[in-house]
Amino acid sequence: MGFGHRVYKTYDPRGTIFKQLAKQLAEAKGDMHWYNIAEVVENTVIRELVEKKGKPIYPNVDFYSGVIYKYMDIPPQLATSIFAIGRVSGWIAHCFDQYEKKKVIRPRAFMLDEC
Repeated sequence: MGFGHRVYKTYDPRGTIFKQLAKQLAEAKGDMHWYNIAEVVENTVIRELVEKKGKPIYPNVDFYSGVIYKYMDIPPQLATSIFAIGRVSGWIAHCFDQYEKKKVIRPRAFMLDEC
């Protein structure tokens, strides 16, 4: 959903960069519509979670990526592929790391022989 992160309990620093990039692209295109919607959603989610659970959950790196894709005119049908392309090297590195250490690093992730 683009909110929350296993490690970051505050605003994901990559999310901050993506938010700034989304705003720059919106301004360059002269169309703040999608950026403004994302900001309203972000502020609403943070506010609601503080009211209901007593602690906020902040956007992660993926939340503003959809806005960026929109301003870059990337068709929605390609969003998942573009999302995955940026992560393939990390997934492969994770598999190599597991292979070298001969143990599964995250129990719910791939088994060693699947990498």
